[in-house]
Amino acid sequence: MTDMIGRLQSGAMALAAILVASLIVTPTVAAEEQTVNAHADYTGEGKIYQTGENKGTFVGAIVGELFVDSKNGPLHAGRIVCPAMMALDLENGKQAGTGRCTITDDDGAQIFAVWSCRGEYLIGCDGKMMLTGGTGRNTGVSGSGSLMIRTTSRLLMKASSDKGAVALLGRGILVLRDFKYKKPPK
Repeated sequence: MTDMIGRLQSGAMALAAILVASLIVTPTVAAEEQTVNAHADYTGEGKIYQTGENKGTFVGAIVGELFVDSKNGPLHAGRIVCPAMMALDLENGKQAGTGRCTITDDDGAQIFAVWSCRGEYLIGCDGKMMLTGGTGRNTGVSGSGSLMIRTTSRLLMKASSDKGAVALLGRGILVLRDFKYKKPPK
């Protein structure tokens, strides 16, 4: 179960990271579709619960800084927070997750997103993220693209407050490639 919990954590963290990266994509030309590549180095924590015979469920969140690729290298785009849930098959290592993300830029403007992914423990989780709106200068933002979540390290420990749960701490990267988004004209 410890290995499966690690897989769940990895997938959830990776997915969260990807969502964050896509939400923080900010500068745009009015109503013109933009395409960006972005990434977030994240930390995550949560718990894995046994929810069936050879089944586990990870519930937690990932948090990190989102960077958008530019011709001058990575540019800071904001902070991403992604609550996530990941279903784990403890027998074959398959995982599937969903979550939401909030990307907050330095000026307080936000972007909201949803995501889903599928993958395998110790490999990662690949899927899609979709922007659902925003606040401030990001009001009306829309877009979607592929996301990839990879966990680079994890630590499992017995959860002190929940019998039968395992606490998971981890680090990883969330990647958005060829992510397309659009803001409405002002």
